[in-house]
Amino acid sequence: MARRILLPVIFALLVYGFWISPDFKQISAGVAIFLFGMLFLEEGFRAFTGGLLEKVLNNTTDKLWKSISFGIVTTTIMQSSSLVSVITISFLSAELIALASGIGIIFGANIGTTTGAWLIAGLGLKVKISAYAMPMLVFGIILVFQNNRSLKGIGYILAGLGFLFLGIHNMKEGFEAFRSTIDLTRFALPGYLGLFAFAGIGVFATVVMQSSHATLVLIITALAAQQVTYENALALAIGANVGTTITAIIGSMSSNYQGKRLAMGHLIFNMITGAIAIAFIYQIVWAVDTTAEFAGIRADDYTLKLAVFHTIFNVIGVVVLLPFVGRLVQFLERAIPTPVIDVVEPKYLFDAVIDFPETLLEAVRKETVHLYDNAIEIIAHGINLHRSEILKADDLEDLINNDREIHDFNLDSVYERKVKVLYAKILEFISRAQGQIPSEYSDQLFGLRQACRQIVMTVKDVKHLRKNITRYMVDKDEDIRREYNALRIQIASLVRDIEEMRELDEEDRSVLDLDVYRVAIDEESTVVNGGLDTLIREGKITAEMGTSLMNDHSYAHDAIWQLTNIAKTVFGAHDMAEMEAEELIGLDEDDVAAVTADQ
Repeated sequence: MARRILLPVIFALLVYGFWISPDFKQISAGVAIFLFGMLFLEEGFRAFTGGLLEKVLNNTTDKLWKSISFGIVTTTIMQSSSLVSVITISFLSAELIALASGIGIIFGANIGTTTGAWLIAGLGLKVKISAYAMPMLVFGIILVFQNNRSLKGIGYILAGLGFLFLGIHNMKEGFEAFRSTIDLTRFALPGYLGLFAFAGIGVFATVVMQSSHATLVLIITALAAQQVTYENALALAIGANVGTTITAIIGSMSSNYQGKRLAMGHLIFNMITGAIAIAFIYQIVWAVDTTAEFAGIRADDYTLKLAVFHTIFNVIGVVVLLPFVGRLVQFLERAIPTPVIDVVEPKYLFDAVIDFPETLLEAVRKETVHLYDNAIEIIAHGINLHRSEILKADDLEDLINNDREIHDFNLDSVYERKVKVLYAKILEFISRAQGQIPSEYSDQLFGLRQACRQIVMTVKDVKHLRKNITRYMVDKDEDIRREYNALRIQIASLVRDIEEMRELDEEDRSVLDLDVYRVAIDEESTVVNGGLDTLIREGKITAEMGTSLMNDHSYAHDAIWQLTNIAKTVFGAHDMAEMEAEELIGLDEDDVAAVTADQ
C-alpha cells in the first residue's frame, strides 16, 4: 500500500521540480544516469559470479575477521554494498555460510562502501571525468553485444562506469547552475534538530534510490556546490547509511528465515552505528578534523572531510559491535525462529540464489539431499526398519533375518507431505532457473533434476515392495521369508553404504564401489539364477509366492539402480570432467548382465 502511494508522490515532486527549474532536471537526470550505471555495474559483476566469487566467499568466511575482510575487499572492488548483501543473503539462504559469517560480511561491506565517497570526493569532483565516460560507454556497449559471457561482463562494467561518471558530471553541473538560481543552504538547520531532520532526508533519499552510493554522490556534489552545509551533509550521510538497509530487507523477502535474520542484523547494525554517529557527532567531527590535518587535507575541503567522516563512523560501528556478534546471532535466532512445519517445504531454494550459478547449483544439490533424506526415512520404514537401525546395527544381516516387527505407518500420507510436495517445488524452481543459468551449468542442473525423479521413483518401488515384504517377512514359510529378507538386506546395506560414504570428504568418496550392489541384486537372486523354479518345483514355496517374488525382485532391482544413480549424481564428483569419467567407468545394464552371465 505504501509503495503504491510513494511512487505517484515521487512522480508528482519530480514533475513540479522539472517545471520550476531546468537545473533540477539536470540533477535528476544525473541521478538517473548514475543509478543506471549502478545497474550495469552490478550486471557486469554478476557475469563473474559463476564460480570465482562463490568459491572465494566459501573459503574466506570460516573466521569472523576473514568475513569482514571479504566484505571490505569485494565492496571496494564492486562499489556496490547492495550486490554484496544480495550475494551474502543467497549464500546464507543456501546454508553455505553461517549467520555470524554473513554478519561479518555486512560489517565489512559497510566499511568497503566508504571507498566510494573517497573516489568521488578525491577524484570525481577534481577531474573532468565526463571525458572518460564517453570512451567507456562506446567500448562497453560494443562488448555488451558480444556472445562471450566474460566479454559481455567486461562490457557491462565499462558501460556502468561510463554511466556513473556521466551521472556524477550531470549532478555536479546541475548543482553548480542551481547555485545561481536557488540557494538551498537557506533551509539549513543548526544543532541536533538539523542532524535528525537531514538524517531523515538521507534515509528517505536512499530508500527511494535503493542505493546509498547514489545518495552519497548527491550529497558530495551538493556539498561541493555549497548547496548544503557541511554539518547537514554529515547528517545526510548518516541517514544514507541507515537507509541502505532497505536493499537487504527487500533482498531477504525472497529468501528463507536465515536471509531475514541477516537483513534484521543489517538493520540493527546500521541503526546502532547511526545512533552512535549522532550521539557523538561533535567528537567524531573533532576526529575528522584531526585526521584531515594529519593527512594534509585542507580545512575547507569539506567533500574529502565528509569521506573521512563516513569512514570513521562506520569503523566505529564495527569496532563497537564486533564483541557482540555472538549475542546478536542469538537474538536474531530467537527473534526469527526456525519454522516448524508439518508439510515439508524447500530449505534452500529461493529467488536470491538464481542470479549466482555456483550458488544455485549448490542450493539445488542441498535441496536434492533434503529430498533424499526424507525419502530414505520412508524407504527404511517401507522395508520395516528404522533408519537408525540401518546405520547403527553391528550385523545388519542378522538384525533383518531375526526381525519380525511390522512398522505401522501410512506410507502414502508421509509421501504426500515429505516427498511429493517438495519434489514439485524443486521441479518448479529448476524450470525457472534453467532459462537463466549459463549453458555450462545446465547439464549438472539436469542431472540433479533426474536424481530427484529417481528419488521419487525409488519411494514408489518400495511402496510396491512393502505389501509383500510385510506379508512374507513374518510368514511361517522359512524359504519365502529368507527371500524377502534378502531383498531387505540388499536395500538396507546400500542405504548404509551411501550414508557412510556421505560422511567422507569429497575426494575420499568412491561412488563406483556402489556398483557391486547392481551386480549383487541379480547375481544373488533366486529369480535370476534359476533357484526360484527349484523352490516351486520342490514345494518349498507356492506358485503365487513365486509370482510375487518375481515382481518384487523387479521393484528391488529398480530401487537399487536408482539409489546408486542418485548417490553418483548427488554425492559423487562435482567437477564435470570427473563426473564424465565416473559415468564412463561405472557399470551399465549391459555390463551387469555380462558379469552375471559369467558367474
